[in-house]
Amino acid sequence: MANHKQAEKRNRQRLKRRQRNLMYLSAMRTHIKRVRKALDGSDNDAAKAGLPVAVRSIDRAASKGVIHRNTAARYISRLTKAVGTSAA
Repeated sequence: MANHKQAEKRNRQRLKRRQRNLMYLSAMRTHIKRVRKALDGSDNDAAKAGLPVAVRSIDRAASKGVIHRNTAARYISRLTKAVGTSAA
C-alpha cells in the first residue's frame, strides 16, 4: 500500500494506463481472431476484409507502446502471409 501522495498518484496512473493498454490489446486480439477464424472456415472473402482492420489494430497497439514494434511486424507478416496463401 502506498504511503506517500506521489506513490498514491503513481498507483492511480498505473491503473488507468493498464486499463487503456488492455483495451488496445483486447481489440487487437479480437481482430486477429476474426481473421484466423475466417481462414479456418475457408471464408477467404471475410479474411481479406478483416485483414486491413486487424493490421490497423496491430499498428495502433504498437504505436501506443502496448506491444513492441517488431512483435507488431511479426503479427502483420504472419497474418498477411496466411491470407495470401489461402487465397491462392
